Amino acid sequence: MSHLYSQMNFMMKKRPTLSNAIIQNTKSDASWKSPKLLGDSNGLYLQITPPGVRSWIFRYTINKRTRSMGIGPLRALTLESARKKARTLRVLLDQGIDPLAVRDQEIVVKKAQPNPDHLTFRKCAEAYLKAHEAGWKNQKSPAQWKNTLAQYAYPFIGNMQVSDIMVADVIKVIDPIWSRINETASRLRGRLEKILGWATVLGYRSGENPARWAGYLSEVFPKRAAVRTVKHHNALPYKEMPEFMLRLKADANMASLLLQFIILTATRTGEARGALWSEIDLIGKLWTIPANRMKAAREHRIPLSKPSFDLLTQIKYLNDRVSHPSKFVFPGQKAGTCMSDGAAIELLKRMERTDVTPHGMRSTMRDWAAECTNFQREVAEASLAHKLRDKVEAAYQRGDFLDKRRVFMTAWASYCVGETPLTETSPPHIAPLAV
Repeated sequence: MSHLYSQMNFMMKKRPTLSNAIIQNTKSDASWKSPKLLGDSNGLYLQITPPGVRSWIFRYTINKRTRSMGIGPLRALTLESARKKARTLRVLLDQGIDPLAVRDQEIVVKKAQPNPDHLTFRKCAEAYLKAHEAGWKNQKSPAQWKNTLAQYAYPFIGNMQVSDIMVADVIKVIDPIWSRINETASRLRGRLEKILGWATVLGYRSGENPARWAGYLSEVFPKRAAVRTVKHHNALPYKEMPEFMLRLKADANMASLLLQFIILTATRTGEARGALWSEIDLIGKLWTIPANRMKAAREHRIPLSKPSFDLLTQIKYLNDRVSHPSKFVFPGQKAGTCMSDGAAIELLKRMERTDVTPHGMRSTMRDWAAECTNFQREVAEASLAHKLRDKVEAAYQRGDFLDKRRVFMTAWASYCVGETPLTETSPPHIAPLAV
């Protein structure tokens, strides 16, 4: 059977046999009951259908199935043009790609694209969001895009033809909010640039991108550093952490367990809330967060210290004894969901600690590491899943310091639970790892 397919492929790739003279001299015959095929090379055939309709087709076999694909009429494609197109299709076929499937997909995409003659910026933005919906990490991102565009962009350029938008139009959108809410204005500018860039690539507009910063809007607006005020998440002073953890343990509820877990693992709130039991290896004492749940889109492994392991063991014991165990470590009130984003914040309000935030606990750990220990900076940064700022250094440093971080996280957890109180002058005491 394999010999048969090899022979068929050889026949399809044989030397050209058609010529312009043969094509011109071959006439249709009224006695023909079916189309006549004149074979060339690479699966190219000229199909002559009574009463004389002539068109090019590409015949090929894929997955043990012979298929025919129309290329175009003879009046529109010369022999050389048809051969060139057949060679292109043959390349796809040699890569295991079905040419007909590719053509069908192109037709679907073309139908889904909006009419460029009636393409307003609003329609273009909606089409951009739809085209990129599969790439969003969570549903907050598209919602934020829609809200900022609706509030700040559409009133000025929403009904404009996307091809007519100029720098002056973008300035009308950005100028009212650049100094007042610079962070939002900066993100909005970036979103406008992406939407207009997408429109240019698809042929809906031409020329330079009017929302581009360098050389365009940078000449109009002051730099962000000159107008913005950087607001950091309020962090708990590290000296207060042992006492703070005691208060958390005294408040026996899931929100308290969540905040303890955030502190002990130094993770972001969303990463902790969305933790799945399938991500956690209780035997190896390792939590692996997949790339699609990480801010940097890169897998992050977190060694579990004894306090964090004990906390998980406690939660699992409770979860395994309910009628419908949750896949989430920290389940929400509604089945199949995780705890809400505001659970830890509400807990801090009840504790009368609105001066700190859950995310700020990461800064607490970083301050402790810098001021109270001799751990390498790279180990502390890796524990926070931070990327190295130096691109050259990052290119060579591809490991994640897992063994060193296991020791580091054990020291941090021991400090948090008050087992090894540290001062600014005392060296770190590393508790032995549990076997």
